[in-house]
Amino acid sequence: MTRKQKRLGVIAGGLAFLGLAMGLTFYALGQRTSYFYMPTDLATQAVPPGQRIRLGGLVEKGTVVRGQGTEVSFAVTDETRSVPVVFAGILPDLFREEQGVVTEGSFRSDGIFMADSVLAKHDETYMPKEVADGLKAQGLWQEN
Repeated sequence: MTRKQKRLGVIAGGLAFLGLAMGLTFYALGQRTSYFYMPTDLATQAVPPGQRIRLGGLVEKGTVVRGQGTEVSFAVTDETRSVPVVFAGILPDLFREEQGVVTEGSFRSDGIFMADSVLAKHDETYMPKEVADGLKAQGLWQEN
């Protein structure tokens, strides 16, 4: 082998190694991604029980029920469909009915969403971008 061929071999091997490392990194990051769904999206897409997702929309009026200890149940709606949610923990101070919310967790086998985190809007003009985009797409969002 000539010097030039050895150099090209080392460069090609290095590029192959970097490509493989990048591919594995992106694959691993893709496995940890939690996707965002509106309640209407869940009607068309099958989300298996136990898969972590983010669910967003508005807290449906009249559905907030405080249970034993810190357990709270409520429904997240996009005015077309609603999904029952159970959360065991301390809710954000600004959590209330008819406000934007994003919950993260997974579905139980009975179809109830078990949230392990709840994010509420932080002032009177803020709505999480994903929730606002979903509501705008359905014609339910009105700009102030």
